[in-house]
Order: sequence, then C-alpha cells, then structure tokens
Amino acid sequence: MNDSPIRSHRDLKVWQLGMEIAEETYALTHSYPDDERFGLVAQVRRAAVSVPANIAEGNGRESTKEYLRFLSIAVGSLAEVETFLELSHRLQMADESRLNRLMNLVAEERRMLRGLQRSLRARLAED
Repeated sequence: MNDSPIRSHRDLKVWQLGMEIAEETYALTHSYPDDERFGLVAQVRRAAVSVPANIAEGNGRESTKEYLRFLSIAVGSLAEVETFLELSHRLQMADESRLNRLMNLVAEERRMLRGLQRSLRARLAED
C-alpha cells in the first residue's frame, strides 16, 4: 500500500479515475455522428469533465463541508454521464466494448466518491 501523503487533488485516486473517465468519454464520442456534436457529444463531455473538476475544487476548499458539497456535485455529474452513455447505447452510437468498459469505470468512480463522502462525513461528526 502506498503511504505517500496527499499533497493535492492529483494524488487522489478518485480524481485520477475521474480524469480517465473524461479521457475515455472524449475518445468514445469522437466517433459519434457529426449532427450530435452540439447535442449528446457536448453534454456527455461536459458532464465527464465536471466530475474531476469538482473533486479538485472541493479538495481545494478550506472546509470539509464545502468539500462534501463539491463531491455531491461530482456524483450528480457522474449520474449525468451514466445517463448519456445509456442513451448512446440505446441509440446504438457507441462501440459496445468501449461503452461497457466506460460504464464499469463510472460504477467504480461512484463507489469511490461515495466512500470518500462517508469518510468526510465521519470526520465532520468527530469535530
């Protein structure tokens, strides 16, 4: 196990996975139809980028309460990503294997975010 200290959001595995999801989302949507460029593509990309951005912003805040608020926004954005990916599947726009891999990453990210929220709430309760 890695015992190195967390110096910034970049050291957080939940942020790293969020970045991977954003990258994979961009790669997946690159092949979507051109007429979706300002529709589904823009929406899913914006939501995917919002996840690590909110993790980073929350981590940079001075209070645990604020951090939890930004994590809540990240969880909401992740739900958006999942919804847009499901729609992509239903509309048969995405490569099935890439989509399944991305959906698995989204599920893992949700578990990690929920775990971080639980940990921070426990910290708040101790204070």
